[in-house]
Amino acid sequence: MDKNIYDMGKIDIAWCPGCGNFSILKTLKETLTGLGLVPSDVVLVSGIGQAAKIPHYLKCNFLNGLHGRALPVATGIKAANPQITVIAQSGDGDMYGEGGNHFMHTIRRNPDITNIVHNNMVYGLTKEQASPTSQPGFITPVQTHGVFEEPFNPVAVAIALNASFVARAFAGDRDQTSEIMGKAIRHRGYALVDILQPCVSFNKLNTHRWFKDNSYYLDDSHDQSDRMEAFRRATKPGDFPLGVLYVNSDRTPFEESLPAYLNNRDPLYTRQLNKEKLADLIMSRT
Repeated sequence: MDKNIYDMGKIDIAWCPGCGNFSILKTLKETLTGLGLVPSDVVLVSGIGQAAKIPHYLKCNFLNGLHGRALPVATGIKAANPQITVIAQSGDGDMYGEGGNHFMHTIRRNPDITNIVHNNMVYGLTKEQASPTSQPGFITPVQTHGVFEEPFNPVAVAIALNASFVARAFAGDRDQTSEIMGKAIRHRGYALVDILQPCVSFNKLNTHRWFKDNSYYLDDSHDQSDRMEAFRRATKPGDFPLGVLYVNSDRTPFEESLPAYLNNRDPLYTRQLNKEKLADLIMSRT
C-alpha cells in the first residue's frame, strides 16, 4: 500500500508550529496505512475545535459536525454500515465538555467505533480558556485566579462505565501512540484513546516536558482485564498512566444487537427500500 495514500498534498494547515496535533495527524495516517485500511473504507467524524480539524487534513470520508456532537453521528454511521471503520476524533473540550453527555452514553451503547481525543487541557480554538481536563492552578485570561475545579478524568469515567477498551497515549511518543491506536481500531466495540498533547501557544503549564515528566508507561505485568486495578491506576494521584488500561472483550457492540441485523447482515444503505412497509409504519404512528 502507498504510504502516502492518506495525504492531501500541499494544503494550508491552521495549527501553530509545534502543535501536538501535527504528530497525531502523522501517526494516524501511518497507523491506518499499517492496518491496510484504504481511505474509502474509513470515515472520520469530529465536532468543533483545533483537533476537530484533523479530518480536513486526511484523505478519507469525513463529517465535521456540531460542537460536542461527533459521537452520536459516529454511532449512527456505524449502525448504517457496520462494514466501515469509524473514528470519532476531537479535543478534550469538544468530547468531554460540550459532548460529555454523549461520551457517557456512547460508552453505554458500545458501538464499534474508535474515539480518539486530543487532550491538551485547554480550549485552543478560543485561545486559552480552561477545559474540563485543565489542572488546578492553571491560570488563563478567564480563570485569572487559577483553575480550582476537579479535573475531569476521562479514563476513570470510561472504566467506571465498563467501556470495552480504554487507553491513554502521549503525542510525543509516536511509535507507542501508533501501537495503541492500532489496537483500538482493531478492537471490537467502543475504544477510547485519550492522547496527552502539548498546546504550545495557549498552555504554558502542560508542556511537552511536563507531560514526559508526569507520565509513565504500564509494563507487561499490568492485567488489562482487571477492571479494579485499571480504575485504581486511573484515579491514583500523581503521574498519568500510559498504554492500554482496560479491555473488556465480552461486551456486544451496539449495532450487532439492532433488530435490523438479527437476520440480515447487509448494511442498511444497500437494502431495497420497501415503500409500502414504510408507509404503513408512518401511518401507524399518526
